[in-house]
Amino acid sequence: MATTFTAWVAAARPRTLPLALASIGMGSFLAASVRQFDWAICVWCCLTTIFLQILSNLANDYGDSIHGADSKDREGPQRAVQAGLITSRQMLYGIVGFGLLSLFSGLLLLSRALDGATRQTFYFFLGLGLLSILAAITYTAGKKPYGYVGLGDLSVIIFFGWVGVLGTFYLYTRQFDWTLLLPASSCGLFAAAVLNINNIRDIESDRRAGKRSVPVRLGRQKAVVYHWLLLGLGMVCALTYVMLDFRNGYQLLFLVSFPLLIMNGLAVSRKQKPSELDPYLKKMALTTLLFVLSFGIGQLLSYFSA
Repeated sequence: MATTFTAWVAAARPRTLPLALASIGMGSFLAASVRQFDWAICVWCCLTTIFLQILSNLANDYGDSIHGADSKDREGPQRAVQAGLITSRQMLYGIVGFGLLSLFSGLLLLSRALDGATRQTFYFFLGLGLLSILAAITYTAGKKPYGYVGLGDLSVIIFFGWVGVLGTFYLYTRQFDWTLLLPASSCGLFAAAVLNINNIRDIESDRRAGKRSVPVRLGRQKAVVYHWLLLGLGMVCALTYVMLDFRNGYQLLFLVSFPLLIMNGLAVSRKQKPSELDPYLKKMALTTLLFVLSFGIGQLLSYFSA
């Protein structure tokens, strides 16, 4: 029983959860900086996002094992279905279970955040929630997983960036601010950089399995250039947002994360063995979280010191 529990915890991939929460944190900080924050909404946003991320991880474990991307030759950590620790059937039950948890938690979130809102608004966010569940499952699972044709990066930018940040901000404030696309894009681009490191590491096993990720399509050298592009654009978006409404130096607090982003880019450029890249997945995820915390705290300090 202990082994089975450990296998399910490993399949849930707890180390991915901070990255999943980054967009929720960004949207929450931005809402708090304009004096609109609700702890209940924050908790339900976080819980729903955690369920969605675990759903995505379980579906990824199942889908990559079924399609052959997770094989004995894979460079990264061992996966549960691949290793026989969890059967395919059991994993399907887990996917269904976390899909239902995501839906239930999302409905409770919407009932709290959109109380008194129009039906159109409620159905719009319900549609976004259902689309998020679908995207989490079909990334690598199903007959035509979009991750196998190189669309995973775009999905990450959309859901870990634009939908996560703008959606969270709206649930607090009941308004859209399109300039928030800039910090939202930063979150999405940095999350895509995490995925890119993963895909550079797995480039050979993905190629053999027919998984046409961006690094498989570009080749390793161009994938490294692409990695720098993701990091550079993310930094430019954050700087542009601050410069559009610069008030004081607190807003530049997020610059503390830039040296770590540059160090990550240098490491990806220099590390040639796939196994050497694995630690930089975690470091990139934690750097993204540091970026969100420093950016958000800087915004709070700026607004409340004005």
